[in-house]
Amino acid sequence: MIFTIFKKELKDTLRDRRTIIAMIVIPILVFPLILGIITKVSSSFEEKQKEEVFNIALITEDPSNDFVMQFSAIPDSLGPKKLKFYSDTTGISKEIAQDSIQLGIVIPSNYDELKESNKQMNISVILNETNLGTRDRVKKYLDIIEDNLMQERFDKLSLDRKLTEPLVVSYVNLASSKEMIGKIAGGILPYLFIIFGFIGCLYPAIDLFTGEKERKTLETLLTTPVQRWKILVGKMMVVVLSGIAAATFALVGLFLSLEVFELVENPMILEVVSSILSVQFILSLYILLIPLTIFFAGVMIPVTIYAKSFKEAQSILTPVNFIIILPAMVGFIPGIELDYITALIPIVNIVLASKELVAGTLGFDLMAISFLTMVVFAAISVLVSYRRFGKETNIIN
Repeated sequence: MIFTIFKKELKDTLRDRRTIIAMIVIPILVFPLILGIITKVSSSFEEKQKEEVFNIALITEDPSNDFVMQFSAIPDSLGPKKLKFYSDTTGISKEIAQDSIQLGIVIPSNYDELKESNKQMNISVILNETNLGTRDRVKKYLDIIEDNLMQERFDKLSLDRKLTEPLVVSYVNLASSKEMIGKIAGGILPYLFIIFGFIGCLYPAIDLFTGEKERKTLETLLTTPVQRWKILVGKMMVVVLSGIAAATFALVGLFLSLEVFELVENPMILEVVSSILSVQFILSLYILLIPLTIFFAGVMIPVTIYAKSFKEAQSILTPVNFIIILPAMVGFIPGIELDYITALIPIVNIVLASKELVAGTLGFDLMAISFLTMVVFAAISVLVSYRRFGKETNIIN
């Protein structure tokens, strides 16, 4: 009987265009769209930085000093540049604000004297740091000049440059590339899966309970010789399946982004994500997502039973969405790891466990605690749903 109700409600749900969009279309498209936009923006920014001509103001009383000579000799492989000479800083700030020049470099009037006497030269750089990449480019310019000056001074004093480098430090990274990506950027995947799981449950839950109340079909269904808890379980199975399906189609979208559309070119990221899309990873992810999705359904159903209209149910569940998003964002915060305390916090435990799963460092004990914690919360939410579904005042609109 439960399966009969499940099949009937599933057919009705799949006829709802909003459910199909939330459950299939958006999850499949989101990864190609996100990766496509990031790839396009980053590549266009890099190309713009390479091709953009920097108008640089050199503020000096002596345009023939050694700094100017060395600066002019810097190759355009670091980015094309056009030099302008000024005797003072009057009007420089205005021109930078208007973007007619991008940099102003103030050179001491006695630069050559200071250089000859091996003294320190103070160079001031005037720039607008809202123009991303400007500081990085001028730093590359000045690093070249500073390196040349250091070498000249060591040659003049007949010294070995290694004297200024008493330590040669080598860093041996014991973390694999998979662990690095998992720890640094692994929060984005569980975050998206959790959000899609929630959104995938949202519309079916509203339609199967509030929608049926509006259509006056729920009362008819309750007059059938079927126990009420079987009706609830049949409907809840559809809600849970919709949430799991949304997370599944998000995985499909990730696969399409990498294997079909080839939106990621970094070989290290490709290798890591390909290992993530293994059978073991997907099964482990489902073990974590299933009780979480049941918990989502158990939270939504009492609200949708109580609400008298589709609009009212949406307005109540929208703040709940934000309550879900906040703990889901914990995965982005550095330093918060899955331990015996965080494993007991619902939603947070699944986010952190999924992050560890991406990195390949999830221990069985913490995974078991996270899973059992969500099973307990899912059971409580189902019990609350059953009690709310059993009240006649909630059923009759």
